[in-house]
Amino acid sequence: MRRYGISLLAMLWLGITPLQAAEPVAAAKEVVNGQPVDELEWDNLMPAGFNLDSVFAQSEAFGSLDDMDPKAEQALGEMMSALQSAPVVAALDGKMIKLPGFVVPLEGDGEMVSSFFLVPYFGACIHVPPPPSNQIVYVNYEPGVKVSNLYDAIWVTGKLTISTKTHELGTAGYALEAFVIEPYIIED
Repeated sequence: MRRYGISLLAMLWLGITPLQAAEPVAAAKEVVNGQPVDELEWDNLMPAGFNLDSVFAQSEAFGSLDDMDPKAEQALGEMMSALQSAPVVAALDGKMIKLPGFVVPLEGDGEMVSSFFLVPYFGACIHVPPPPSNQIVYVNYEPGVKVSNLYDAIWVTGKLTISTKTHELGTAGYALEAFVIEPYIIED
């Protein structure tokens, strides 16, 4: 099983990509609630032509600014605004999808989590900056799911909609009504 524990900015600097499905699926194999399921990778949630280089280009200037410099605060605010309003893929609205990722709990009773952010790497939304909104999916799963270890990746299958959900930990550009949650296991 893959585990990630570094921030997106560090991942990009090191050339590491977020969690991806073991083998991309060209055609739907599963059917859930009468709809075919498309297995997606995180890159599928970003429109063609969108990349984080433009968002993080200004971050190189942060190293030359003092923390108390108003220019640093302004640049950080602009970067955070760009991350929170990243474009989404309209064609995915209403699709039944299966996506791997890591859980960032939002609501639950300590034992079961009923709503969470699904993110492409461990530690997203805990470290600053959070991923762009098109790389955060708000998941609602009414029965709740027991999450014994946040380091473990999961698969979530459900109906994806374009919907902005804001929480102090980040902003999601998508919402997913989950029907199936299962462990993410890569067969060797």
